[in-house]
Amino acid sequence: MQQSAVPELAHTNTRPIHWVATATAVAGVMALSSVLQSNPATAAQPADHPTTTATRPAAAPGTTGVDFPITCGPVKAVVQKKATGDLDGDGNPETVAVVHCDAPMGTPPDGLYVITRASDGTPRVVATLVAPKTGDTVSALAVRDGAVTATLLGYSTQDIPRCCPDVTDHAKWQWKNGTFLRTTAAGAHDV
Repeated sequence: MQQSAVPELAHTNTRPIHWVATATAVAGVMALSSVLQSNPATAAQPADHPTTTATRPAAAPGTTGVDFPITCGPVKAVVQKKATGDLDGDGNPETVAVVHCDAPMGTPPDGLYVITRASDGTPRVVATLVAPKTGDTVSALAVRDGAVTATLLGYSTQDIPRCCPDVTDHAKWQWKNGTFLRTTAAGAHDV
């Protein structure tokens, strides 16, 4: 029989006294840590950054529950795209939404609407930038520097199939003198 080169270690044979010693040590560390707790952390807010909700701009109005001026018959109106930004310079953002009827086939025309909050906080449509009766669809939408920009796809004649618009128009609207003015000419388009 060979003898081991390493003598048997005492900790490999546990006895109840070992468990008592371990439990006592853990309890001692916990008790000591509760006595020696550091001061609670405090974060000072800079004086030039107030945190009250009265100074923060309101959230942009949502589109849920908005009564859009679009007639869809038995199908519902759906919001296809939206963008937000302060369009009238009052410090509160508006929402611009592209809405069309949820038609089961074809390419339904879009409406482009500006939504703001009413005095009671509910969202409401305040302007129609593109009416669905024009037959256009909105392929791109953005709000930048207080202006709404959109790429409109349309049709040069009534003979063009509704699946395949052949006119591209780039439009821009800005709030001036209490109304949204289109600053890109309606005739500026590509065929």
